[in-house]
Amino acid sequence: MRWMSSRAGGTVLWRIAASSLVPALVWAADTPGSRQPSEAIFVCQIVLLILVGRLAGELMQRIGQPTLMGQLIAGILLGPSVFGAWLPDLQHALFPADPAQKAMLDAVSQIGILLLLLLTGMETDLSVVRHCRRAAFTVSIMGIAIPFACGIVLGRMLPDAVIQDPGKRLITTLFLGTALSISSVKIVALLVRELGFLRRTVGQVIVASAIIDDTIGWIVISVIFGLALHGTIDLQSVARGVLGTIAFLVLSFTVGRRAVFILIRWSNDRFVSELPVISMILVIMGAMALITHAIGVHTVLGAFVAGILVGQSPILTRHIDEQLRGLIVALFMPVFFGMAGLSTDVRVLAHSELLTLTAIIILVASLGKFSGALLGGRIGGLSFDESLAVGCGMNARGSTEIIIATFGLTMGALSQSLFTSIVAMAVITTVSMPPMLRWAFQRLPVEPTERERLDREQAEAGSFFKGVERVLVAVDSSRSGALATHLTGLLAVARGMPATALHMVPAGTASSGGSKADVTVRDIELDEADSEIAAEAKKGYGLFVIGREPIAQGSQFDPQVTGNALAFAGPIAVVDARGAHQTGPMDAPLNVLVPITGTPVSRRGAELAIALAGASGGRVTALHIGPGTARTSRRWGDRFSVALVPDASGQAAIREIVELGTSYRVEVRGLLRERRTAEAAIKEEIERGGFNLLAIGVSPRPGEQLFFGDVAAALLEQASCSVVFFSSEPVATNSSKSDTKSASNRERTA
Repeated sequence: MRWMSSRAGGTVLWRIAASSLVPALVWAADTPGSRQPSEAIFVCQIVLLILVGRLAGELMQRIGQPTLMGQLIAGILLGPSVFGAWLPDLQHALFPADPAQKAMLDAVSQIGILLLLLLTGMETDLSVVRHCRRAAFTVSIMGIAIPFACGIVLGRMLPDAVIQDPGKRLITTLFLGTALSISSVKIVALLVRELGFLRRTVGQVIVASAIIDDTIGWIVISVIFGLALHGTIDLQSVARGVLGTIAFLVLSFTVGRRAVFILIRWSNDRFVSELPVISMILVIMGAMALITHAIGVHTVLGAFVAGILVGQSPILTRHIDEQLRGLIVALFMPVFFGMAGLSTDVRVLAHSELLTLTAIIILVASLGKFSGALLGGRIGGLSFDESLAVGCGMNARGSTEIIIATFGLTMGALSQSLFTSIVAMAVITTVSMPPMLRWAFQRLPVEPTERERLDREQAEAGSFFKGVERVLVAVDSSRSGALATHLTGLLAVARGMPATALHMVPAGTASSGGSKADVTVRDIELDEADSEIAAEAKKGYGLFVIGREPIAQGSQFDPQVTGNALAFAGPIAVVDARGAHQTGPMDAPLNVLVPITGTPVSRRGAELAIALAGASGGRVTALHIGPGTARTSRRWGDRFSVALVPDASGQAAIREIVELGTSYRVEVRGLLRERRTAEAAIKEEIERGGFNLLAIGVSPRPGEQLFFGDVAAALLEQASCSVVFFSSEPVATNSSKSDTKSASNRERTA
């Protein structure tokens, strides 16, 4: 029934599209002067490519294939192969051969290439390469070398009839060799992820190899493009391109990385207009593309490297990423891949000679890539079954080959027939990859060590701090302010996050502030702290840390702390320095006590404790207060001892935190205590264990005061060591925030 409903909905959609668009298209085609460059025809072309590309992409995705294959097929349907054969006059009117009219669509397509490479770079996770670099490099190098050599041999044997310019056979041969040897990281990563193999060891090798493939591929194609512009092999031009590319890559991943981070942060923090970060990203992409053009290689290399650097930016929020991705996926990708399909005339495959050539290209590409990746896997230390799976996974071409073929066709290095054969090869190798990879992975059982790693990564993926990109801290000159700054620094270093520190000072003493490393420091006046915090929070932060004195009045937070907390609509941590941190150094290893109950709130408190202890070289004790008496001891792993009681919930809660500590390589000890009140048990354990920090996960309670419950209130008044109250939920809703802040301000005035 669901299928019937979907089918009926699709039929209705087609009827609506036909009834509304066809008259407009006919009008545009028949308008006087429509043979001249026409805005109406241009809009019709864009609308058709987007609509048909969306429908075909939806169909392909439902059968387990990437969306861009549908967009390519949409172009083929709208091109001379189908639409042109069915209604040639209308097809020629809508997609005329007039150079001026084609230039309008080509311009959008060329921008689409750069944006597609930007998006591909943003999705390139270089950390995957580090985890399996030996196997990834051998698979990539051998997987490129063997099919490239096969492509060179095949290119030398091609008949003159399928070469655009026999005098430029070498350039054609280089394009063919590159098209046969490079895997598309976008397609490979997408298919491996959708098949559920991304976190498997072999899946990571496949994705890492594809990353290296794409990087090498864009360097090679950029150099070949430079050669094609000169028409012949010019050693001086080749040397200039190679040396310039090396210098560009070195500077990009050293000075350039830092410059990109600074520019993105500056635009995010300084501009008040809409979408400033997206504008800055596009400027960075354009500037780096122009740099690569200036050194004699193609602009796509600059766009790809810019995407890698932008993707590594610590403040590229998910919202910004989705906005940029939406622009590219909804507009530019359908136009570019649709244009590639429009340039493909599958009718030429009806000729037996070209059909045979296409079959040979597909066979050489598949066998060359498969055998090269298989051999590279064996050299890299993989088993035969693992290498077999890698060979199957690396055979997907997709977007990379289509872009390469498009360049070759545009520059005259590839004929229309050879271009069609390469596009057919890209489509067939891509659609055949999923079933081959499923078959190969069925032969690979999950080993115990791999299962342990998968479980650990699953636990880390659900961590609260994995989604935190920036930290905001508001402090004064007190010891609590110093401790809050120190703890924030530990988090920032351990997680690679930038932080902004708002230093609250009396009115009239604020200075301009400064910056050091990834911590930006700015002075604000105490009387304006709430408004300054609220304004800064709009720039995008995942956590707000408060450190000031007085932190509390008895068991209640100071009204000024309440005001600060309510100014930030997100997770907060309130820090109070006590005990050793009031008189001693802040940089001593942290001995952290964290109460746990098995709830998500207490688990996030344990995550904070583990992150701080790991960054300071300290340790964590997870305390569960429940019924029964501790009777036995048990070893968890190699170094974690946990006292157990018969209470199953207590055992499960402690086991979860111990395993979490194991995943972060932090020493965690579990304790179960029987007491009538939680605060009494926690106080006793602080005094007994010599802890210098209590980290407790809390939930905000409704009301005009910042309140985390009776246990937190008792510890706020009575704890003898430093305390961090961590609320992973906003302390007030937007509707109640203004009322609560007003009450806080009235109490402060009184």
